[in-house]
Formats: sequence, structure tokens, C-alpha cells
Amino acid sequence: TDSGMQYEVRFGRRQDNILHATIVFGVINDEFDGEEYIVTNRGEVFRVMSTIVKIVKMFMVEHPKIVSYEFTGIPKEGEEEEKSSQRTALYKRYLPLIFETGFEFNFKGNSALVTRTSRF
Repeated sequence: TDSGMQYEVRFGRRQDNILHATIVFGVINDEFDGEEYIVTNRGEVFRVMSTIVKIVKMFMVEHPKIVSYEFTGIPKEGEEEEKSSQRTALYKRYLPLIFETGFEFNFKGNSALVTRTSRF
């Protein structure tokens, strides 16, 4: 980012269901002592999320048979696990930009499960 913050986006597959992708992203700068899911709040969240939208869309083109995607928002200190975190609020705003049609969203606590509703 413009402030020098480095992020990464990782995609994982479930061992019991290779058509289910888990997507995680976070900061990789050394200044956070390996805490990759830290919230930086440097005013770049919209630019970062726009980039994540593009990256996930690229992944979807490369892996068109994936039927479900899982996102989990790690709550920051003081937030409860069972309640929606600030990151979950971002998911609610940005997931419809990634998954435009043919998907349904299920939000529970800090997790979002996006499932394909239409077949290939």
C-alpha cells in the first residue's frame, strides 16, 4: 500500500472437500511480530479490500469448479468471538462485489460462507 503495508491473500482447500476454499488475508510486515491478522487502521482499508476483490475474482477464474468459499473475520482485542467483528462488516459490504450472481451468503458470528447456487 502507499504506507508501505504489505498484505497477503491465501487460499486453502479443505482436506475433506477440495471444492471448498478458505480465504484468509492479513498483514505480513515484520513490525507486527508475526501477528498477520492485525487490524492496521491506516486509512487504506478500501484500497486493500478492492485489491482483495480482484485477487479472489482471479482465483475464481483459475478454479471455476469451487462451490463454496469461507471467510473468517478474526475479532480484535475486546471483541467477542460470537459477535460480528469489524472485518465481518467488511465482508458483508465486499462479498457481493466478488460473488455477483449465483451465490448465497450465510453470515454467522465472525464467519461468512459463500455457496454457489447455480451449477456450472
